Amino acid sequence: MADPIHVTASVRIPADAIRFKAVRAGGAGGQNVNKVSSKVELRIDLTAIEGLPEDALIRLRVAQRNRLDAEGLWMITSDRTRNQLKNLDDAREKAVEAIREALVRPITRRATKPTKGSKERRLDSKKRASEVKRRRSGPLE
Repeated sequence: MADPIHVTASVRIPADAIRFKAVRAGGAGGQNVNKVSSKVELRIDLTAIEGLPEDALIRLRVAQRNRLDAEGLWMITSDRTRNQLKNLDDAREKAVEAIREALVRPITRRATKPTKGSKERRLDSKKRASEVKRRRSGPLE
């Protein structure tokens, strides 16, 4: 059974919401790849995360939508190293980082009007471009 993951003081992933599985990794490594299951698959039940606000849960689901399996579990993989425990720590760190990013509320953009100077600069550049194009089409002889 995996240990609970503490994200912040108020947000944590309980141990019963985490499933851990070791699988064989691909890539470089020679015969070691074919024998040792060092790649880690961590599956987390998003609905079981304690202390996660509803808006942050929605942001997390949207950000990780391609990593959700058929059961709705969030799948995080790590095969960075040849060591299973280091890969497990890496996968847990990836989960913490993603949840911390989801906790940050995006700043809503307020519509503003263009300044007088920006309008004038835009019109000047349009006039210059128009003049250049007009000069290109000289008299045909």
